[in-house]
Amino acid sequence: MHQTTCGPLSAQAFAGPLSVTVAYVLVYYLTIINQLRVKTRLRRAYRARGEVFDRYFNTDREMLAADRYVGNMLEHMPPFLALLWLNAIFVGPRGASFAGGAYLLSRLLYPFLMGSRLGRGVPNRIMFATVIGYATLAYLVVRLVVAALGLGLSPSIR
Repeated sequence: MHQTTCGPLSAQAFAGPLSVTVAYVLVYYLTIINQLRVKTRLRRAYRARGEVFDRYFNTDREMLAADRYVGNMLEHMPPFLALLWLNAIFVGPRGASFAGGAYLLSRLLYPFLMGSRLGRGVPNRIMFATVIGYATLAYLVVRLVVAALGLGLSPSIR
């Protein structure tokens, strides 16, 4: 049965984690759209120069950056979403929502900090997004461990 009223598993009670999840998936697909946009533009540019664009064995720095945005979102998606929802259900949706928002911010910053072209080295400024992301995941893990050990959390941060 579909339930939307305020109850233990209602959409209203979990509006924060639901919003973060939808936003995360939206950002993920935006990185895929960017990847397709870059690939299409590069394919045309290569063709105009009389060259063949090899999607998977090229070293075009712009394509590498677009691939890295998608890869970063994808490789962190399972642990992030699992930790977000385990926290929302077993610890509390409020703290999970704030942590999820911080994590989403780190993923939104990633392409801007990385830059549109990826070379041999990764820019140091990417560490800003990386630290926010890993710190948020660690926070979500600690919240779960504290809850599992029965140590409890203040109701204000649940």
